[in-house]
Amino acid sequence: MLSVVHSYWVHGVEGRPVRVEVKVQTGLPIFTVVGLPAGAVREGKERVFAALAQSGMPLPPRRITVNLAPADLTKSGSGFDLPVAVALLAALGHVPAPALEGCGFVGELGLDASVRPIRGAIALAMSCRAQGRRRLFVPSGNAREAAAVPGVNVVGVSSLEEVVGLLRGELEPRPPPPPAAANVSKRHPDLRDVRGQPLAKRALVIAAAGGHSLLMSGPPGGGKTMLARRLPGLLPPLAEAESLEVTRVHSVAGLLDGDHPVKTDRPFRAPHHTISAGGLIGGGNPPRPGEISLAHLGVLFLDELPEFRRDVLETLRQPMESGRVRIARVRHTVTFPARFQIVAAMNPCPCGRGGDDCICADRDIARYRYRLSGPLLDRIDLHVQVGPVSWNELAAPPGTPGLNSAAARERVLDARSRQAARFKADGAVNALVPARDVMKVCRLTEAGDRLLERGVGRFRLSARSVHRTLRVARTIADHEGREGLGEREIAEALRLRAGLQGSRASSPPANSGAFPARLTGSFPLSAPSPSD
Repeated sequence: MLSVVHSYWVHGVEGRPVRVEVKVQTGLPIFTVVGLPAGAVREGKERVFAALAQSGMPLPPRRITVNLAPADLTKSGSGFDLPVAVALLAALGHVPAPALEGCGFVGELGLDASVRPIRGAIALAMSCRAQGRRRLFVPSGNAREAAAVPGVNVVGVSSLEEVVGLLRGELEPRPPPPPAAANVSKRHPDLRDVRGQPLAKRALVIAAAGGHSLLMSGPPGGGKTMLARRLPGLLPPLAEAESLEVTRVHSVAGLLDGDHPVKTDRPFRAPHHTISAGGLIGGGNPPRPGEISLAHLGVLFLDELPEFRRDVLETLRQPMESGRVRIARVRHTVTFPARFQIVAAMNPCPCGRGGDDCICADRDIARYRYRLSGPLLDRIDLHVQVGPVSWNELAAPPGTPGLNSAAARERVLDARSRQAARFKADGAVNALVPARDVMKVCRLTEAGDRLLERGVGRFRLSARSVHRTLRVARTIADHEGREGLGEREIAEALRLRAGLQGSRASSPPANSGAFPARLTGSFPLSAPSPSD
C-alpha cells in the first residue's frame, strides 16, 4: 500500500515543495523515515503514533517507510507531522485517495491529535500557489496568515479528526478565513519633539526621501537616538507586494502577531551593540533570519556604532551593496533578503564630549575610530554632525513652529512619487540606482559639474562616494521639485557627505548646523532652511 501527499517546508525564507511518500507493507513492525530528516522530523513519528491512537485509528503492526523527496536536502521543522499522518491514513484506506488531489498539508501534531501552528505559513502558501495546488490544509492558528496569499484556498484545521472528516466529506469546511488583518499602524513619535538640530532634521528627511543611509555623530544627549526613532514615521507605508515580503520574513522568524499578522508598517530594528555576527546577518542550524533581514524594507538602527565589534560591522558591507545576504553551510546555501536603510549614531570620542572639552588621549580616540573601517563608512551616504542643543531651543514652548512629521512625510511622499515615475516601478528610490545609470539619472548642469569636480579633489572622494553623492543630490532635487543638479544640490550633497571629515578637525558651534571652515573653504555649501 503506497500513498503520496504533498507538503512544504521552509528553506531560508522560501517555501520548498516536498513529496511525502508512505509505504505500508508486511514485515517486522518498524517505522522508518528517510530523506535526510532533521531531529524534529525524526521525532515526528512518535507524535504521529500518539495522535492516530488518540483519534481511534491506531497503526497496525506493519513495516512503514516514509520518504521525504527530494532526498538530497535536509528537511527540518515540525510541519511534516500532519502530511505524514494523512499519507498513513490514505495508505491504510481511512482516507480516499482522490480527496488528496490538488491539496497540500502542513502542520504539527500534538499527542492529543490537535494541529498546532508552525513558522513560515505565508511562505508555504506562496510555494503551494507556485506549484499549482489550490487547497492548503494548515493549522487554524496559521489560517489567517496564510490567507493573505491570493489564489490559495486555505483550510484551517484544529485536529486530526477534523482533517479526516473533511477528506471523507463528512464535515463541511469552515468558512474561508477573513482577509488577514493588517497591523494597526503605529503612532510614530513626532519630529517636532526634537528641539533644534536643523541640519540633522534636514538630513533625516533627505534620507527618508531617497532611501539613503545616515550616520550621525555628536556628544551624548543631542538627540541622535530621538531622530533615528522618528525616521519610520517619515517613510511611506509598504506596498502590497512589499507587505507580503516583510510578513514572510517575520513569519519564518516567528515574530508575527496572530491577530494582525500582515505587516504594513516598515520594520524598525535596533539591536544591542553586543550582538554577534550570526545574530546580525543570520545563522544557526537551520539558518534563521538575522536583524538585517528583519529590517528588510525598513530601518536598521545601530546606536553607539563604534561599540559594535569590528568583525560584526564588517559583515554589513556586502549586504549593504547587494540587498541580500547569503549564508553558506556544508549541505546547503540560504539567501535572505536584506534591503534595509541603515541609520547609525556615534560619539566623537570615548568620553563623548569631543572638541576642546575632550579628555581622551589621542591613542584612545584612534582606537575608538579604528573600529569603523573606511570601506564601511564609504558605503554610508550621509554623514552629519549633531551638536548640543541651546537653552533657548530647549525651553521653547510646545507650540513653537517647527518641522513636524506630518509635513515632512508629505514632502517625502512627493519625492518618492517622482522617483517611482522616473524608474517606472513602485518602491524605487534614488539610493538604489545602479552605478551604470547614475550619470544618466543624475544629469549635472555646468555649474554643478564644476563644483563636483572641485569637491572630488578636496574631499578625496572614491568612485563609490562620487556616485553616492550624486544620488543624494538627485534626492535633494526631487525633494525641492527641481530636475537638473546644479550648484545648490551638489553643494548640499557634498556638505552632507563630508560631515565627519570636519569633525576630525573641530566640533561645530552649538547647534549651529555649520561645519568648520576647513570643510566649507570656498565652496558655497549653504543648504536650504529646514522649514523649506
